Order: sequence, then structure tokens, then C-alpha cells
Amino acid sequence: MAKQVVDSKYAWLGLYFILNLSLTLYNKAILIDFRYPWTLTAIHTLCGTAGCYLMYLAGYFTPAKLGNQENLVMIMFSFLYTINIAISNVSLSLVSVAFHQVVRAMTPVFTVMISIVFLNKSYSSMIYLSLLPVVLGVGFATFGEYDYTMIGFLLTILGTLLAAIKTIVTNRVQAGRLKLHPLDLLSRMSPMAFFQCLFYSYATGELETVREFSSYNMTTNLAWGLFFNGVLAFGLNFVSFTANKKAGPLTMTVAANVKQVLSIILAVIIFKLNINVTNAFGIILTLVGGAWYGKVEAAEKQKVPTLPTIMETPEEQETFLSEVVPTEKHIPLGDLK
Repeated sequence: MAKQVVDSKYAWLGLYFILNLSLTLYNKAILIDFRYPWTLTAIHTLCGTAGCYLMYLAGYFTPAKLGNQENLVMIMFSFLYTINIAISNVSLSLVSVAFHQVVRAMTPVFTVMISIVFLNKSYSSMIYLSLLPVVLGVGFATFGEYDYTMIGFLLTILGTLLAAIKTIVTNRVQAGRLKLHPLDLLSRMSPMAFFQCLFYSYATGELETVREFSSYNMTTNLAWGLFFNGVLAFGLNFVSFTANKKAGPLTMTVAANVKQVLSIILAVIIFKLNINVTNAFGIILTLVGGAWYGKVEAAEKQKVPTLPTIMETPEEQETFLSEVVPTEKHIPLGDLK
């Protein structure tokens, strides 16, 4: 029973919500005194590197042996991981927060489009319908004065596209041919992302500003705060990768949208912010849409026959499918995943 709970995708998604919301609020508190987002991201990836190494020493995972082609994939993925953060930060400086959130709410739509075009996936009409309230809900929840430039708009669209691609690639790397353990994937991403973040911080002059700030303003409390912030980020990355592997990329993008609205709710409660009727309607709409999508996804997965584990050969599985799936058209095994 305990193992079923640990393996449940809903348990991992719940933990993802808790850590994601916690880190969002924690980051806001840290950035009040430490206004250096790229250096903060570098701290996150450094803690991720150290955390993965400690987990490796404790025997929680065994690194997979990858060839030159697979290592090249890891390097490309690390650039995607870092560029996604870069584009998001740059675009946020050129548009209002409300506009940024609304455009980012389109990530599930990009995920569906990419999956259809490049992965030959198909979705039911109910899946499409359940995405509408999620996307529209974030729009209502963040409704306000939309301030943006054309370059900011284009970069926000690009950042949203990259976020969808990153989520899909993360799932493919873990659930596809490589089947990397989440900690194995994180141990490969974190060191490369750390150096890439340091380079970006240095190129923009942020690193020199951090050095000057640390000489006069770094306190023990702030240092410990940055350390625990990095530890929490490591935990979130591990849980995020695991939840992605178990739940799939589209579910993760919808979960991120619902998390965005829950952040608004917590901000209203903790910081005593005022919201209007339109914002409240958007919050409710997004939560209802997220629940609806989860129900539709669960119902559709129950319709897909599960291959018995005792059937190990493709021939046995094909025979089983021909008996339990009444269709005249051949169904490739890969389409049932």
C-alpha cells in the first residue's frame, strides 16, 4: 500500500504543488534583499549538483552509461533548460506581469500542437475542451493593464514555446529510449546549467554587482536563507522531473497553470492583496478546468488496455492486442503508451 502511494502520480503532483508554491513565495522573500535572479538560479543549480551527488553516494540511483550521441542530447537539453529561463526573465522585463502570465498560460496549447506535429499524438475533443477553461481562467485571474512592447510580446511567445518543448523533452528523456532516472537526469543538467548561469551573470555584469553586494551586505541570515532556498529548489527539481515522468508533459503544463492561480490565492491571503470579481472568476475557472482535465485524462487512460507483464515478447503482446482491441486497423504498440 505504501509503495502504491509513493508510485502514484497524484502523490508526486501534490508534492510538486507544495514545493513549487513554497519556492515561489521563498524566492519573492529572498529577492527583496538579494536582487540577482541569475546568481540565485546558479545557487539553485549548484545545490542541485551537490544534492544529486549525495543521493548517488547514498545509492538512490545508478548513472546510466550514455554514448556520444546521448551525451550530446544532454548538452543540448541543458542549453534548452538555461535558455528557457533566460528568455522568460528577459521577456518579463519588457512586459507586465499580468500579460506575461496570460501568454505563459498558453503552454498547454503549444504542448498539444508540438505533440501532434512532431510526435504524431492525438487527443480527444474532451481534452481540447478541458484546456479552454484553464487557459481562459488564467487570463481572467491576471486581468489588468497589459503593458508590453512588440519585442517583449515575441520573446514571451518564444519563452512559452520553449517551456512547452522543455516539458516534452524532459518526459521523452525519462520515459523514452533513455529512461533516465529523475536524479540521473538532474545530475547531468545541474552542473551544465550552473556554469551557463554563471556565464550569463558574468556577461550581464550581475556577477560583479553580487561581489560588491556580498562585501558589505551579506549577513549570516541571508547566507543561510540562500542555502535553504537552494535546497528547496533541488527538492522541487527532483519532484518535478519525477512527476513529469509519471504524469506526462501535458498534465505538467496544466498543473503549472493551476499552480499559477494557486500562487495568486496564497499571495492574496498572505500579503492581503485585493482582487476584483473578474480575478476571482478566473481563479475558480482555472481550478475547475484543471479538475476537469484530470478527470477526463483519468477516464481515457482507463479505456486503454494494459499489457500483462507476463507477455514479454512483441509477438505475445500483438496477439493479446488483436484479441482485446476490436479494430480492423493495426495499432502500433507505441501508440498505447
